Amino acid sequence: MKNIFSFCNQKGGVGKTTTTVNIAVLMANAGYKVLVIDMDSQANSTSGLGEEKPGIESTSYQLFVDNSNFEGIVKQTNFENLFLIPANADLSGAELELYEQQRREYILKKSIETFRNKYDFVFIDCPPSLGLVTLNCLAASNYIIIPLQSEYYALEGLGQLLHTFQLVKKNLNPNLEIGGVLMTMADLRTNLTQQVIEEVKNYFHEKVFESIIPRSVKISEAPSFGKPAVIYDPHNKGSQAYFLVGKEFEKRFKGDELNSIQNTSEKLEQIASEASEISPEPIIQSPPPASEAEQTPIQPQGGQS
Repeated sequence: MKNIFSFCNQKGGVGKTTTTVNIAVLMANAGYKVLVIDMDSQANSTSGLGEEKPGIESTSYQLFVDNSNFEGIVKQTNFENLFLIPANADLSGAELELYEQQRREYILKKSIETFRNKYDFVFIDCPPSLGLVTLNCLAASNYIIIPLQSEYYALEGLGQLLHTFQLVKKNLNPNLEIGGVLMTMADLRTNLTQQVIEEVKNYFHEKVFESIIPRSVKISEAPSFGKPAVIYDPHNKGSQAYFLVGKEFEKRFKGDELNSIQNTSEKLEQIASEASEISPEPIIQSPPPASEAEQTPIQPQGGQS
């Protein structure tokens, strides 16, 4: 069963985690059983799905440890059918430990094989690098999904990612395929964005998702509230774009086995309403107002200048 997807780009800030969590929520709400594995020590997928990083003990780091109890590290999220293997800063040490292991590129694959059949989709949020952790992710996956910022500099890093993909396919995982390229953070008012999108489509052809994710303040705000954008504000243009990507994703990888993602809009609105009642405050709180003493301006010494 081809159900493991690595969301990968070694360039940070391209919408990789945002894409992972939003497509995951859409698939889960369509009735598919989805597991998100956060393999980034920054743990943005973890916080983006409402988990508090400081309180997490068992994480994806355990997937690199022999005889780990898989059931003990999987968390049920606040969303039906959506499960998470979280991450925290401990994962940053995995890179060094992997160098000492035999067949070090296949350790994650060995762990995932024990539970992959329990889920319709397994989404891996890769770190923004091309180190051993990312190689493990690609060696364990059937598909790579490439979120690509609609800017010129993103194209420069794409060549290195494709070179890594080809090396992995040749030497580690001959079944790895490019599942899709998603253009993100697009400002369609500019000619440069249009040119970048056109160049990417000319190279990847049908691999590029038709839907394009625009720049959106709401998409940027959503993680601070511990919610994917499609839950935080389903009516926002960015959320609507992800909804269209979700339909493309389901059609591309499920074909005739389609569930009901086309009818999840009302359900998402209901979940968004319920979520706003449960956690209306952002994760990052504003500092308390300064006391009267703190508000007193500091007078310059030596008189006025």
